[in-house]
Amino acid sequence: MKINKLLETDLDINIKGITDDSRLVKDGYIFVATKGYNVDHYDYIDDAIKNGCVFLVADREVSCNIPHKIVDNLDECYRQLCLKFYDIDIDEFKLIGVTGTDGKTTTTTLIKELIKDCAYLGTNGLTIEDKTISTSNTTPCISELYKDLSLVKKAKLNTVSMEVSSEALLHNRVDGFKFDIIAFTNVTGDHLNVHKTFNNYLNCKLKLLDYLKEDGIVIVNGDDDNLHNIKHNNKYTFGFNTNNDFIIKDVKYDNLTKITVINKKNKYIINSPLKGKYNVYNVVLAFVTCLLYGINEETIIERIKNIKPISGRCEFLDFGQDFDIVLDYAHTINGIRSILTDFKEYNYNRIITVTGCAGGREKEKRPIIGKMVIDNSDISIFTMDDPRKESVDEIIDQMVEDEKDYIRIIDREEAIHYAFDIAEKGDVVLILGKGRDNYMAIGDKKIEYNDYTTISKYFT
Repeated sequence: MKINKLLETDLDINIKGITDDSRLVKDGYIFVATKGYNVDHYDYIDDAIKNGCVFLVADREVSCNIPHKIVDNLDECYRQLCLKFYDIDIDEFKLIGVTGTDGKTTTTTLIKELIKDCAYLGTNGLTIEDKTISTSNTTPCISELYKDLSLVKKAKLNTVSMEVSSEALLHNRVDGFKFDIIAFTNVTGDHLNVHKTFNNYLNCKLKLLDYLKEDGIVIVNGDDDNLHNIKHNNKYTFGFNTNNDFIIKDVKYDNLTKITVINKKNKYIINSPLKGKYNVYNVVLAFVTCLLYGINEETIIERIKNIKPISGRCEFLDFGQDFDIVLDYAHTINGIRSILTDFKEYNYNRIITVTGCAGGREKEKRPIIGKMVIDNSDISIFTMDDPRKESVDEIIDQMVEDEKDYIRIIDREEAIHYAFDIAEKGDVVLILGKGRDNYMAIGDKKIEYNDYTTISKYFT
């Protein structure tokens, strides 16, 4: 596309792409020098030019030898460039946005599977039908987000079930979006290294309400005290408390989790293959969302019964071993508490937990998580989990404090394999924190790494 179709200019340059990441710039790209939380992309203008940038957009004066434009509202200009370049009309899409501390990936994936003619966009990438493309963040950067929407449009889909992170809302990545349905899983403390206070974090989550269509629907976890102040004419609540619109009346755990939900005079019996109380919330939220979206209740219930496990979310792995292996992304205080609490109720001989805490993130949660793991596991193995520029030993020291009943193995592959070495029939090995992530953040680099690959390697 020509530059004069994107911006007011007399230039006739052919544009092949748009990005604010200098590392992704190729010949023919526009580079937008945005300012992020950790980095000012203005500082990487020279790198962008070296990589082939042919036009620069910034909000400050710059001295460079390529055509450029200085604008007042850089984020809005960036958005408009992407809308035009990828030929996107947001009004053509039906958008379902899910936010919260825990459960976003599971819930949005379930919604995608239950609606069928729907794309998924989130932590596990962009999924259109059975094809998945990896993404850089839970909610991608602006140019990647609109590129993903263009792929959805090309596939002749118009419904997207997407995770919306607090950082995406903080950095205005979904500005201009109009959601048909917004759902809140829960809100507990997380990402306080970015938001500084819990109130800032909560208010950032609530900002998603600003992007709801006038006739849009809000669905809220009514058991979460932090979400009680949400006011909306078209709001529905769900949960175990009897004042919710959709009341989880009874749950029975067996091969399938049998969930009874009451809404006014309606009674729904849902049989879910997903285990754990936290997944009861996720399944019911997905059920309510799809019901209000317009899918027939019998259809939803039948599809839930046949749902496949969510990749990296309480994922039971079978390599023919005589103990259970569960791979889970849990890394927040609430997420780890939920999975440990649930598994203590099952009749396992021993719970062996392998986990760690990320570097460059909230240090205050480390001793809480460490104590929680030690108190609720028979064997606790602490290891690396995206240490970034911190020492893994120091992170573990902060997790265990004065505790002595634990095992420290720095290398994550070695830690996981050790857990399998000592596991016996009737045990469960919980591998927490990374899920299906395909990297380990060490220093300022992302090294190729995957828990599932590490696990499968042990059995081959």
